[in-house]
Amino acid sequence: MDFAFSPEQEALRDLARTICQDHATQDRLKAIEREPEWFDRELWAALAKANLLGVALPEDVGGSGLGLEELCLLLEQVGAAVAPVPAWSTLVLGALPIAEFGTAEQRRRWLTPVVAGDAILSAALVELPAEEPAQPQTRAVREGVGWRLDGVKDCVPAAHLAAVVLVPASIGENELGVFLVEPSALGVTLEREVATNKEPQARMTLAGVRVGADAMLGDAARGRAIVEWLVDRAMLGLCALELGVAERALRITAQYTKERKQFDRPIGSFQAVQQRAADAWIDVEAIRLTTWQAAWRLDRGLPARDEVTVAKFWAADAGHRIVYAAQHLHGGIGVDVDYPIHRYYLWSKALELTLGSGARQLARLGEALAAER
Repeated sequence: MDFAFSPEQEALRDLARTICQDHATQDRLKAIEREPEWFDRELWAALAKANLLGVALPEDVGGSGLGLEELCLLLEQVGAAVAPVPAWSTLVLGALPIAEFGTAEQRRRWLTPVVAGDAILSAALVELPAEEPAQPQTRAVREGVGWRLDGVKDCVPAAHLAAVVLVPASIGENELGVFLVEPSALGVTLEREVATNKEPQARMTLAGVRVGADAMLGDAARGRAIVEWLVDRAMLGLCALELGVAERALRITAQYTKERKQFDRPIGSFQAVQQRAADAWIDVEAIRLTTWQAAWRLDRGLPARDEVTVAKFWAADAGHRIVYAAQHLHGGIGVDVDYPIHRYYLWSKALELTLGSGARQLARLGEALAAER
């Protein structure tokens, strides 16, 4: 595995970093957080203008035709800037499965506007208290030439902005369908939920929602495989975001410990501070290694379920340690909401718990090992 980035990938990362940092200033973040929409439309438009929203989408819908590694480079910079944009929900949860499994009409209808920055997408993968997105309680029943959907989904990101949401639903005893559901459809109710990082999400209730036959992504025979395919990439996207969050939090902390003085010395010169920061840096590198290993394998079509699970474990477990250390090393100013470090802790906590905590990832690995015996 060669984790060195090509000059083109480095240029993409630098462009994404510049755009995110230029737009997601502290004053701008404060202003966006006061708005119920929680969406920096100016930043989103700038990413679209640079064709970064279409980085992993096919050229026939206006994208760049690149891969998961390039998409993760973008997500890493979104995380580093703690930018309030629906990059994960739109580019990973929504666009990737439509690009891979959608019909030509589905791709044209939903992906072309994504590349232009005109459409937000999402997916409803969570049904509390269940753990597995590929085993939904939401049901789909044939009704004429279409389908009727009934069920409740929680923690749907960007649902209030989304043009369409991918909804997995069980069909009979053994099959599963992934349906493209518009939140404005009759029978859909959205109730506002707010994540730890202040991101609006939604409880999505489907009560007799009717969709056409053309609303299914792929077919029912492949539905479970489609959801598992999506979950792998969704967890990888979370890892890329966490990598950006954790590394930037540690860099902010390093700068602070060089400037903050105690006993006429920078606190960064104290051995205890150095040891705490060094441990955090080791954790950052563990997230980086496991994230890019998983991305490298997925991008090349190699089996990567265990690698993705390992990456999500490190993103959750080590990510928590890093931002906790960052808060601790800042002392009292770490809890001052006028100072930027608190956002990184809140983002990291939200990413840690999305699609399973570190403990849940260890349980998945244990189940996989037990299945091999």
